[in-house]
Amino acid sequence: MAVKIRLKRMGKIRAPFYRVVVMDSRTKRDGRAIEEIGKYHPTEQPSLIEIDIERAHYWLSQGAQPTEAVAALIKIVDEGKLQTKEAKTSKKDLYEAAIAAAGGKNDAGTDGPTPRKKAAKKSEPKADAKADKADDKADDKAEAPAEAAADDTAKAEA
Repeated sequence: MAVKIRLKRMGKIRAPFYRVVVMDSRTKRDGRAIEEIGKYHPTEQPSLIEIDIERAHYWLSQGAQPTEAVAALIKIVDEGKLQTKEAKTSKKDLYEAAIAAAGGKNDAGTDGPTPRKKAAKKSEPKADAKADKADDKADDKAEAPAEAAADDTAKAEA
């Protein structure tokens, strides 16, 4: 039985990722594998390459033939030229940094959102508005008799 170390394609259309597998050379590309020894994600920046190098060397010593692509990946991992992606900072760390930059206090002990400020009661402004309207009406009533008296005197003179 001729054994090969090759890539098994997985993922969606235009979003591939591969598993590095050991399989019989007569099986389909995505068929049943003897053993999975690694992963390869070419779409990530930098590409993710994880290969169990001990298992790869074991299979190579047993006579398994790597494909060109797998041979290149094994060479990269063997030489240690593998680029690693920077670890993402957690959202919690980003949040705490933003709080520190804003100069606010970080209350780690409190759970949940901070309480909102209570809005001024709406009944008070209405009462003030009613009082203002009452004052305006009182002024109008006070002016109305004075105007009527002025009109009466004007008529009497004429």
